[in-house]
This record gives sequence, structure tokens and C-alpha cells, in this order.
Amino acid sequence: MWFMAGVWGFVAGAALILGALVGYFLKVPQRLIAGIMAYGSGVLISALSFELMDEAYARGGFDSTAYGFLSGAAVYTVANVILAHKGAKHRKRSQRKPAPDGENNGLAIAVGALLDGIPESIAIGLSMLAGGVVSWVAVIAIFLSNIPEGLSSAAGMKKAGHGVPYTFGVWAGIAVVSGIASIAGYTLFRGASPEIVAATTAVAAGAILSMLVDTMIPEAFEEAHDFAGMIAVLGFLSAFVLSKMGG
Repeated sequence: MWFMAGVWGFVAGAALILGALVGYFLKVPQRLIAGIMAYGSGVLISALSFELMDEAYARGGFDSTAYGFLSGAAVYTVANVILAHKGAKHRKRSQRKPAPDGENNGLAIAVGALLDGIPESIAIGLSMLAGGVVSWVAVIAIFLSNIPEGLSSAAGMKKAGHGVPYTFGVWAGIAVVSGIASIAGYTLFRGASPEIVAATTAVAAGAILSMLVDTMIPEAFEEAHDFAGMIAVLGFLSAFVLSKMGG
């Protein structure tokens, strides 16, 4: 089971590599990327609502869930502010619209992707604690959110002069770390109390929601404009239907 947790975490993280391949070698319309971001945002909001927060509340009640949710958001926000000052503020920006000067640091962007990916991957591992079955909704949501991030970040690294070995070595490493984080989510909390599992699950949910509002949604709206909301609604509905079918 721990191995399967790692596999699913790596699968979700591998979307970064897929996005990086597209961003490094192809020119993709920015509106398409924005649409993917908007759809992925809706899917992630549904996943954290009905998969993570619901599960956390069922396991540990309101106190553990609220504490974890707020803690996850706070930790992510502080780390994101630091990375934004290092050049990772627009890590989900399309290559067709360059970020402002000083905000296109490829390495900082990669660290930002790692910051985004760790709580998501831990959530995948935690989802397997209940019956040993992974949350398909969570995996799909995280996969979709990683594609535009890999795309825009790889393009930024290419612009900075980094070659193929460096660029794809970074993203492959992050995908591997995602798998390890998923294994950690399953193994470290397998025997933990329901309250601790609930708080940890909510930490992941809080970090994911903060990531959405700080990075994905603004970048999606900047290009998709009035259509971003409708596309996000479609993503939310898709994940909601999938979660109910799986339940």
C-alpha cells in the first residue's frame, strides 16, 4: 500500500514533467493554459471540499479540522511570500506573457512548485488511509493543476539559459519528491490518532486553497477573464460528480 501511495503521488507530480515538455519545446496559446488553470482550480476546490475537509471532519471533528486548515494556510502563505520575493510570484504564468523584471527566477519557481506539490502529495497518501483506495478526484485535480505550472516554469528556465538536462532534472526530481511525500502521508500517519490525521488532512486542504487563490486563479482570470468563472464551475461540477460516483 505504501508503494501504491508513492506511485499515485508520482503520477500526479509527473504532470509537471508533461507540462515542462510542452512549455520547453512548443508554443501553447495562453488562453488554453488559462482555461486549464481555471478548470483545474474548480476541480481542486471540489476535491478539498468533499474529499479532504469532509474526511477530516468525519475523522477528527471541527476543532482538529479548523486548526489544521488555518495552520496549513498560514504556513503556505508565509512560505509563498518569501518565494515571491525571490522571483517565484508568477510561477504559473504562461511563457507568452513574460513576468515583470525580477519575477522569473527559474530555481525559485521550481522551489515554489515543490511548495505547491508537497501538501497535495501528502493529501494523496492520506486519502489511502481509509480503505486503502486512493482518491481519484484528488489525483486528477492535482494532475491538472501541475500541467500549467510545469509548462510556464520550464519556459522560464529556458529563457534563463538552462538546458534540457537541468530543466527536466529539476522537474523529474520534484515528481520523485511528490511520490515520497505521498508515501510519507500514508506511512507516517497510518497509526496516528483520528484527530492528528484529521488535522494533517486539513493542513493540506488549507495550503491547497491558499495556493489556488494566490497563484492559479489570478493567472487564469488574467487571460480567460469573464470565462474563468464558468470554466472553474465546470471543473468543480466534474469533480463533484466523480466523487459521488466513486462514493
